[in-house]
Amino acid sequence: MSTTSPPTATAGEALAPQTAMASDRSFIATWMFSWLLGFLGVDRFYLGKVGTGVLKLLTLGGLGIWWLIDLILTLAGVQRDKDGRLLPDFEQHKMIAWIITAAGFGLWILTAAISRVFMYVPEQVWPMMPWWRG
Repeated sequence: MSTTSPPTATAGEALAPQTAMASDRSFIATWMFSWLLGFLGVDRFYLGKVGTGVLKLLTLGGLGIWWLIDLILTLAGVQRDKDGRLLPDFEQHKMIAWIITAAGFGLWILTAAISRVFMYVPEQVWPMMPWWRG
């Protein structure tokens, strides 16, 4: 009858950390929560980080700064769950996540630029509907 003892580290060796295991949380879900509902802290709640999720909710994503930082961390593949484990399917889905995020930001910038142009178009050139004038 053999008994196995847990591995021990000698003077020059270090044990592999327990965080090397993959998380049971999904990269795609984390990315979508971070992208669409990150200002409410939903991504933090999903990863099990309830305390920072509440703080993010109360500050509306740190007035947008915390939301953007968490989105970048998720897209970079360094976002971890509450146990410190990395998200497992990052390599498989990172390219599509980056493309959709870049397209979303590009569309946002384009829409903001177009609406800014229409603010300065005189009423005689482009008449607005009565309900649009406000």
